[in-house]
Amino acid sequence: MGTVKTVFEKIKAGDLYARHNGIELVEIKPGYAKTTMVVHEHHLNAVNVTHGATVFGLADVAFAAASNSHGQVALALNMNISLVKATATGAVLTATATEDKLTNRTGLYRIVVEDETGDLVAVAEGLVFRKNQTV
Repeated sequence: MGTVKTVFEKIKAGDLYARHNGIELVEIKPGYAKTTMVVHEHHLNAVNVTHGATVFGLADVAFAAASNSHGQVALALNMNISLVKATATGAVLTATATEDKLTNRTGLYRIVVEDETGDLVAVAEGLVFRKNQTV
C-alpha cells in the first residue's frame, strides 16, 4: 500500500478542486487529516454567508485525505453534514477528519469544521468503500 507521505503528496498535487477553492491539506496521518481555507467573496451565497457547498467541500477534502491515508484507495459511499454556524468573508475554516471505524472494505469518519475562533461550524459523517487498489 502507499504511504501516508505518498497520499499527502498526491492530494497536494492532484486535487484540482481543493487547489481551485483554496483548500490546503495541512496534516495527515493514518485515519486522520486536517484541511484549512480562507473564505473569500466567491465562496459566499446570495445572502452573503459562506455557501454550504464551500463548507461541504472543505470537509470532503479532509474526509478524502483521512480515508485514503492508509494507502488504499477509498471512495465515498455517503456523506451527510449539519451546518450549525454561518460564516462570511475572511473566516478561516478548518476541517478535521477522524476515523471512527475501519474494516477491510469500509471506513467510517467524523468530520468537524471550525472557524478561527474555535466555534463549531459544521459536523459531518462519511462512509467509504475501500478498493483493493493502492493510492
